[in-house]
Amino acid sequence: MNHFSVALLQLASAENAEENQNKGLTACRKAKAMGADLAVFPEMWHIGYRAPFTANKAIAADSAFCESYRRAAKELQMGIAITFLEKRGAELLNTVRVFDRFGQTVLTYSKVHTCAFGDERVLTPGSGFLVGDLDIGHTVVKLGAMICFDREFPESARLLMLGGAEIVIVPNACPMEINRLSQLRARAYENMIGIATVNYPKSVPDCNGHSTAFDCIAYRADEPVSRDTLLLEAGEREGIYLADFPLTEIRQYRAEEVHGNAYRRTEAYDKLLSPKVRPPFFR
Repeated sequence: MNHFSVALLQLASAENAEENQNKGLTACRKAKAMGADLAVFPEMWHIGYRAPFTANKAIAADSAFCESYRRAAKELQMGIAITFLEKRGAELLNTVRVFDRFGQTVLTYSKVHTCAFGDERVLTPGSGFLVGDLDIGHTVVKLGAMICFDREFPESARLLMLGGAEIVIVPNACPMEINRLSQLRARAYENMIGIATVNYPKSVPDCNGHSTAFDCIAYRADEPVSRDTLLLEAGEREGIYLADFPLTEIRQYRAEEVHGNAYRRTEAYDKLLSPKVRPPFFR
């Protein structure tokens, strides 16, 4: 059976990007030793998600910081999803870049649902949801990405499902409590996608750990009732947590169950495309 092992790097960051770079690379080596196919960082790892978000803190996607993780991915023959405050011309973006085991870029995704009600109002939103092919040796995984606030919109995961995603990674930086965890469980269930979320530990302000992985398999033929799709939930402490997704079973489940795109009625969804905002949602 094909499996996909994702290392959730629930690490505390420093204010210094160089310290985060060194700590992150060490964590990637540990993740490889644990058997990971992909290592994923929390949101905006290179500066530790510290506001204000300014141009002097931002880096390019081909910066020395990102390049060090590209080289590490090739050296370790392991995928790495590195997160950073990206400078793209005059724009600042909240970005994750995924390198495969050959050091090639699988996808570069920038957060679409930036938190315009807070410090992220200075950021430029990403333009869409991407799915890439991640070669892990024994198979190729269709990988998508959301970032933090994206998961609070069902459209994010739905578009990734429609794009073919099998597994979605979610770099995060906020308290993960029962309602946010319920959102992730629902996104996995309704779209039949595995979801791996990586948060900062409780030692980081306004975070509390509880990185999670959901495999989306709600029903099994030999089990009389539905099952909890939770594969792993970390505690509050710093650590590297390995989530093992049963890819063969997930693929078979997706080919047979009723969720996802099997029975959608798109002709009834036209209002989803309307940009109009009505009370009580004026802000």
